Amino acid sequence: SRLDLWDWVLGISDPIAIERLNLMNMAKLSIKGLIESALNLGRTLDSDYAPLQQFFVVMEHCLKHGLKTKKTFLGQNKSFWGALELVEKLTPEAGEITASVKDLPGLKTPLGRGRAWLRLALMQKKLSDYMKTIINRKDLLSEFYEPNALMMEEEGAVIAGLLVGLNVIDANLCMKGEDLDSQVGVIDFSMYLKDGGHSSKSTEGDGQITAILDQKNYVEELNRHLSASVNNLQAKVDALEKSNTKLTEELAVANNRIITLQEDVERVKEESSYQLESRKALRSDSAADGQTLGETRKQLKEETVLRLDVEKELEVQIGMKQEMELSMKMLEKDICEKQDALVELRQQLEDLRAINQQISHKTQSAEASSKQKSEVIALTMHKHGSWSFHIHTTGPSTSNRRKTDTVVDLSSQCKNCGGVFCESCVSYELPLPSSIQPENVCDACYCQLLQQYASTPT
Repeated sequence: SRLDLWDWVLGISDPIAIERLNLMNMAKLSIKGLIESALNLGRTLDSDYAPLQQFFVVMEHCLKHGLKTKKTFLGQNKSFWGALELVEKLTPEAGEITASVKDLPGLKTPLGRGRAWLRLALMQKKLSDYMKTIINRKDLLSEFYEPNALMMEEEGAVIAGLLVGLNVIDANLCMKGEDLDSQVGVIDFSMYLKDGGHSSKSTEGDGQITAILDQKNYVEELNRHLSASVNNLQAKVDALEKSNTKLTEELAVANNRIITLQEDVERVKEESSYQLESRKALRSDSAADGQTLGETRKQLKEETVLRLDVEKELEVQIGMKQEMELSMKMLEKDICEKQDALVELRQQLEDLRAINQQISHKTQSAEASSKQKSEVIALTMHKHGSWSFHIHTTGPSTSNRRKTDTVVDLSSQCKNCGGVFCESCVSYELPLPSSIQPENVCDACYCQLLQQYASTPT
């Protein structure tokens, strides 16, 4: 099976896959060596312990693999601090580590914060849990890593599983005096090569092949890091050459500008000397022009006073105009109100006219009814001979019957004229000028009052 694995490794053509495999193998060896040495040492580990330092360097390279480059003002930037901040969102208890990292006074770069986070997580023995949490959320990691990065592939899950063994280690790391921002993370392959040589002496067959394979992977990873360092240095050299060229051009432009300014200074000096001579000539001619200047000043004062008077008058006119505008607005408002009142009065007039017509119709019907009643009563009284009539006429077609004084039980009195009539002749009710409440009136007074109310405007 080891030989098959060897053939599979040699058959890999993707350099990114080879990098992931090399990093995973280095992580395996680093974690294994750290656990064995810590158990043999039998005490709490501190920051100066070499295997622990190499473990953090290997973890840093694993987290940096496949990071997306973010362009900033200072150039390209790669930092895994943004990915580690996701742990706080997914696991609330990790908020203490993030807060502690942000409160450390000496950290100024995202790389330094990421290194401090790894050390605090190891001391809390939660590094494996936190790594599993973020590796399981590849949808969030895709914002920071390329699709073929170690954290996005199976190798990341393998490393997270290997970190469980570090829970048996007790570490006490002091980060206040440690410069985490400017540390250079270089993997020391010498200790792993020695371990591989020792294992080659103590093992046979498959063990030798595994050691050789690991050493080959480490050497390839070392070469890759050196190549990356050379490329970075070459890029910096190119950038410095470009900056130097740009600065040289700017220096030439600045020299030309200085020469131009010197020429401008000479020209200004010549112009100033010419102006000085001109002023001397003007002073000699100023005595002759003094009287003209005095008259001009006097005229200027008069024009100033006149302008002030005109401005005052203009302010008065503006105030009067504003008052007139205010009066016009009030007048328009009053006209609108009066128009509304006129409309209401017209409506009331129309209502009164309608009421007048109704009253006229009722008067005509009442007159016709009175005539019929008079004729019926006349016929009835003529037959029985027990009634005497007194016709009280107020118009050409109006007459009422007044009963004699002998019949008192069935009689009623008109509240307007005071006459005594039968109940049928005093059946109408109208409000009188002497009384607000409606009173009983005779037929003649009813017709007279209706005509009077109809002729009145309101």
